[in-house]
Formats: sequence, C-alpha cells, structure tokens
Amino acid sequence: MTEHVTPADSGKVALVTGGSRGIGFGIAQALVARGDRVCITGRNEDSLKEAVGLLGADRAMAVPGKAHDEAHQAEAVERVMAAYGRVDHLVNNAGTNPVFGPIADLDLSVARKVFETNVISALGFAQLTWAAWQQDNGGTIVNVASVAGLSASPFVGAYGISKAAMVNLTLQLAHEMAPGVRVNAIAPAVVKTKFAAALYEGREEEAARSYPLGRLGVPEDIGGAAAFLTSEASAWITGQTLVVDGGIFLKAGVS
Repeated sequence: MTEHVTPADSGKVALVTGGSRGIGFGIAQALVARGDRVCITGRNEDSLKEAVGLLGADRAMAVPGKAHDEAHQAEAVERVMAAYGRVDHLVNNAGTNPVFGPIADLDLSVARKVFETNVISALGFAQLTWAAWQQDNGGTIVNVASVAGLSASPFVGAYGISKAAMVNLTLQLAHEMAPGVRVNAIAPAVVKTKFAAALYEGREEEAARSYPLGRLGVPEDIGGAAAFLTSEASAWITGQTLVVDGGIFLKAGVS
C-alpha cells in the first residue's frame, strides 16, 4: 500500500467556485495536492461537505450558496479571509447551462440567468478578491471558459456566448489588474462530468473518436492546467486563454 504523504503547506490560499464536483473539484484537488489551502463554493451543502472530506478538512473549507448571489459572493470572500487571512488565487468555475436548443426563440429570462451565473458572478468574485487581498498583495485569477465560446456552438448557444464573454472578461481584468495580478482562462472541450453528461453519455466511444488524442477530458486535465496558471511556472503569462481540448480544434468544428 502506498503511504499517503501530506504535501508541505505552500502558504497560498485559493477560492474555487463551483468546486464540489467535476472540473471545480478536480482543480481544488490539484491545488491541495501542491500544498495550497482551498475554499470551495457550490449550491449543495451535502456535496460540499463530501468534497471537503475528500480534500481534507485541514486543507479545505466550503461556503454554500448560489454563485450569482452577491451576498453569497461577499460571504465566501469574507469567510476565506477570516479563516486563512489571504486569497492568492481565484478560480471562477461556477457555471450553468439550463437550456438545449436554438437561440432564435430562447426565453430571454433564461439567457439572463446564464449570464448572471457564468459571467457576472465571475466579475463579482474578481472584484471582491481584488479588494480583499490581491490589489495590495498580488495573485492570480483563472476563469473557466469553454471551447463553446471560441466557435459556433449549436444547441448550447447561450452557454457559448457566455463563455465567449468570459474570454473577454479575462482580457479586461488582465489589463486592469497588471502587474500584480495575472488573469488567464482555460477553455476545455468535453470533460467527463455530470454537467456535460448529455454530450457523451451512452456514446462515449463514438464521441472520443472525434478527438485526436483518442479520449474525452477528465477533471484532472483541467486541474493540471489550473495548477500551472496559478503557479510561478506561468509568471510571464497573462490575458491568455489556454485551450485544453484533446486536439479537437485540429479538426473542422467541435464535437
């Protein structure tokens, strides 16, 4: 049996929104594995408790709430500052995609919900972490976008438009927050999570054949990218969108 080795404390703290499962949890795992302390957020308190148990209660905490709720945003930042005294890294991962179909007849109230959760909440968290710590002490922000924001994305158009906005939000924040805070984005293709299950469930082998690397993504793939973009190894990178897509953009269109 391999002995579990607790990594040395890096002294750094990260806030990961939408971190109870899927990509967000994969990112939180990667940051904890290198020695960071992490605060995760999410809507489901039970899922958050389970995630904290897996991450380690000595290295992780959770704040339940809805990402678009400004009171929740403020509470999350206040609690991480109270618990750890700093917030070096912000990962804006919380997202929603409640509709599947053409945007020509999309209910505009649904479009507003998508933007509130996927874009406005990210800006809100960025403003709060900037004011609480990063403006004076530096740090990084990673926005989880999507390849859906880099090309036409049939049937998930509202989601794609919101993720395109996340890419531009990354540029704006990177420009305004330099030189102390680096801001980058990650644009994944299909990653095997509950959130994306409708895109591959029941036909995973078929979907994977579209990818030059021969498989769909897993949360650990995005966790590795986020760990890089929040590390000194990426110290001269800001305002960029790192496409993590298994090579799908080498082909015409996105699966």
